[in-house]
Amino acid sequence: MLKILLLFVVLIAGIIFGPLLAGHQGYVLIQTDDWDIETSVTSLVIMFVLLQLALLLIGWSYRRFIGTGSKAYSWFSFRKRNRARKQTSMALMKLAEGDFKEVEKLMSRNADYAEQPVVNYLLAAEAAQQRGDEFRVQQHLERAAELADTNQLPVDITRVRILLAQNENHAARTGVDELLNQAPRHPEVLRLAEVAYTRTAAWQALLDIIPSMQKIALHTDDEREQLRQKAYIGIMGQKMSENGCDGLKNWWKAQPRKVHHDNALRVVLAEHLIECNDPDTAQTIILDGIKRQYDERLILLLPRLKNTDANVIMKVLNTLIKQHGPTPLLNSTLGQIAMQQGQWAQAEEAFRNALKQRPDVHDFAWLADALDKQKKSEESAKVRKDALLMTLKKDSVIFEEPKKSK
Repeated sequence: MLKILLLFVVLIAGIIFGPLLAGHQGYVLIQTDDWDIETSVTSLVIMFVLLQLALLLIGWSYRRFIGTGSKAYSWFSFRKRNRARKQTSMALMKLAEGDFKEVEKLMSRNADYAEQPVVNYLLAAEAAQQRGDEFRVQQHLERAAELADTNQLPVDITRVRILLAQNENHAARTGVDELLNQAPRHPEVLRLAEVAYTRTAAWQALLDIIPSMQKIALHTDDEREQLRQKAYIGIMGQKMSENGCDGLKNWWKAQPRKVHHDNALRVVLAEHLIECNDPDTAQTIILDGIKRQYDERLILLLPRLKNTDANVIMKVLNTLIKQHGPTPLLNSTLGQIAMQQGQWAQAEEAFRNALKQRPDVHDFAWLADALDKQKKSEESAKVRKDALLMTLKKDSVIFEEPKKSK
């Protein structure tokens, strides 16, 4: 703008002072080795002004050309962004329909111009995984990683999720370990870790992330407790298979009091001890658990103990009957222990008490056996007949249920 103003000033000055200097134009000589250029001062000024006008025209044309190119680029970019936005919306609709082929195509097309290009490529990768196209999965993940720059967490989470969907469990576990170093309390990372550790039987690693789950309130208290028990049960199975019964017992001794007081874990421990033919330790584990807290799961294990001190068990059962009443389970268990000891009269009494409260096929059979041992054949035959009638009646009810519901 200043240059144009100066030009106008020069032109106006030339118009005013030109006639005055018409007879006094002066003389200008420009001499080189081969050329002599001779002109008047007025002509030189006019040429200078014309040169400035030419330069201004060239500059204006250049700016106009650049501005036109920029506007064209902006127009094309706007058009692609608008198209990408529409295609993303269509892809989400196709995702709801389960059309993963269209989802991948729409998400990846013009994804570089989408509002969140990384998200588009990640969703395209998951859609390709649903179709089983591993090449396209890797292609989309690599492009997403390029665009994500320093924020690689969403890409890594998606990669692990895809590995789990492909049942690449050990590779997923490696990815989960890296994710936990980046974001140890991220909800989705912890969910993926739970799946990966469960599938690969990494029970100790699963135990280690439960406190983080609790801090962010991931799962309910009951769900986390079930997960904790599942992990401990898995560890016990590993100790049993790796080091046998001694390894399992040594591991149990090293556990804190909270673990020792968990009767669900005591049940599993006692079952392992029974399997490896260590009934004495199993009896100690079971009876200690029952004395601390009445638990029917532990009571059910008592008849499975062989070659142990049955008198101690029967004494504990009689104490429980006094404390909790003559429940069918306690009487049935007492009857089974008495049978193992050959105390047929006591077994008969216990089974009869149990059957008074509820009919049970097993108790009927055991009662019949106890009666046979006491030479009470008629009573034994009657008990077996009652058991058979009860079984037939039960089967008949089950068979007729569909007709009633109809």
